Amino acid sequence: MENDLEHLKYPIGRYQKPEARTPELMQEWINVLTLLPSWMDACIENLDEAQLHVPYREGGWTIQQVVHHVADSHMNAFIRLKLALTEDNPTVKPYDENAWSQLEDVKQVPVNISVTMLHTIHRRMVTILKNMKETDWERTYFHPQYQKSFPLWEMVALYAWHSQHHTEHVRRLRDRMNWW
Repeated sequence: MENDLEHLKYPIGRYQKPEARTPELMQEWINVLTLLPSWMDACIENLDEAQLHVPYREGGWTIQQVVHHVADSHMNAFIRLKLALTEDNPTVKPYDENAWSQLEDVKQVPVNISVTMLHTIHRRMVTILKNMKETDWERTYFHPQYQKSFPLWEMVALYAWHSQHHTEHVRRLRDRMNWW
């Protein structure tokens, strides 16, 4: 049972920091970030209001909360990217994702609004990533929650994982419920 819960929480496994970056990995991560908005389109396609309020696992977020969370999280990633490219190791602002998932916008705003945001944020983010100089990948931001600086290449790896992680939450719920 515990193994089942772990698999429901982390359908593609827990994030593991890559030991290093390679051109092939970088391209793979950027491809994932390019594709995420279309994946989210497919994940929510033809779902009704009741289905959007089903949690992907017992005690987990609903589909609606997951989709809005991905938009919130990736907005923060976009800002962190721009800060790291324009400032010297800026300190970023952590946020309480669970508290954000309970706010009225998450409850009232249709999920397609957040998917549209993902299309626009990722278009801009991927444009920056594809045009970064080699030295830009080593630029960092400081995350006070972890008391550590993160290089931009690691941020890209993390958000590529995050994209797949939450897409799989929704996709696998749809599979289990036969909602295709």
